[in-house]
Amino acid sequence: MNQTQRSPKSPMIRPGSGQVYNQSSSSTSNSKSSSGSIYTLHKNNQQPKPKKDVSFFGFIARVLTCRGDIAAADDDDDDHFAPPAAIQSSTPTSLGSNQMLSHSASSASSKADDGLRGIDELSFQDICKATGNFSAANIIGEGGFGTVYKGKLKNGSVIAIKRAKKMIYDKGIPKEFKNEILTLSKIEHLNLVKFYGFVEHGDERIILVEYVSNGTLREHLDGKRGNGLEIGERLDIMIDVAHAITYLHTYTDQPIIHRDIKSANVLITDKLRAKVADFGFARIKVEDPEATHISTQVRGTAGYMDPEYISTYQLTDRSDVYSFGVLLMELVTGRLPIELSKPNSEKYTIKWALQKLKAGEVVLAMDPKLRRNPPSLMVVEKVLRLARQCVAPTKQSRPSMRKCAEILWRVRKDYHEYNDVMVGANHSVQIPEIDARKNRREFFGIEDSNDQRFLQSA
Repeated sequence: MNQTQRSPKSPMIRPGSGQVYNQSSSSTSNSKSSSGSIYTLHKNNQQPKPKKDVSFFGFIARVLTCRGDIAAADDDDDDHFAPPAAIQSSTPTSLGSNQMLSHSASSASSKADDGLRGIDELSFQDICKATGNFSAANIIGEGGFGTVYKGKLKNGSVIAIKRAKKMIYDKGIPKEFKNEILTLSKIEHLNLVKFYGFVEHGDERIILVEYVSNGTLREHLDGKRGNGLEIGERLDIMIDVAHAITYLHTYTDQPIIHRDIKSANVLITDKLRAKVADFGFARIKVEDPEATHISTQVRGTAGYMDPEYISTYQLTDRSDVYSFGVLLMELVTGRLPIELSKPNSEKYTIKWALQKLKAGEVVLAMDPKLRRNPPSLMVVEKVLRLARQCVAPTKQSRPSMRKCAEILWRVRKDYHEYNDVMVGANHSVQIPEIDARKNRREFFGIEDSNDQRFLQSA
């Protein structure tokens, strides 16, 4: 049995409810400014487009042309990434005339939709202006890797600008920065944030990504954003996230394990759909059909991490499935994975929710913000049953993400059919409006008061 073997290092675990960032969309071109270096990726099977068709964001859409120090991981880095096969090597002085850079058809078609047509170049100074010189007022997220800013470009377009912390550059480029750009350069999916490129300027390391304007899933569950998510909207979000992870595991050139699936890394659009973000901990699987796992140091967020991965240092795609199971429980209970303010019996959401499921008390596990009705109860019970499979102690007992998506599709179908039946039943009977208070007074001589009430038997 072949596998990637390296000596495990001490775990890197993010704090429980660390916020990610919000991000919106566009396309890219090369920077002629000597003040910063902007890189893009020339993908396979792409044809160079005439210069007149390519804006700045047309060039850096879908990313990067890496220099060797970015593409190559350190020798002692157990999370080694091979550089993408089609990377065009470039230097800051050659970028201005490099005609090999191009953008995909999808990014070209999205250029007009995203409102980024006509941008000729973007320098580090442009990024400073877009963020108000990295003003605190434009901060939309914080993380271990850096700070994320909302940036408004000179043509009015909005993007998210992720600025790496300078203090974490112990040597060369920080690994999370490399992980993110190399992973994002390989993916394109409706439910994953879009990547436009990255910028190097002196000791500045900046990633340019899609801006999703409606905050994180965690903010919605906490009531900090929106008007509360109904169970149907939560089902849509579950399915969106399942599709995103299924794509990473199954449909990329090399399978990708996200390693940090959590509600703070799920961004919500204005239409209440989900996009998965933050690929700093992502791991691209080695091309070895006989490999069963990757031996690597532990990374992730407390409360979401696969216990088997923590104890064995063996990472598989089922580790993402475990995290997804925790996310499902968040969506139906509204709780964080670890609730420090709760009594010991309720502190760990997984244990508490599964106890309620076993006892047939699903209604007690529901998020108090959700409506209590038969269709909602049906959804919560079925989702908790799926979540129980996802958080099974061993990876062999967990379903694939594709299977999770299929189950959730059936749950959503059942939910809508159940709702339609209930609506039809309610409309089939004409019930006259009744003034209950007036009837009590006229027919029974009973007045409403604070210390008595009238109970009518069925």
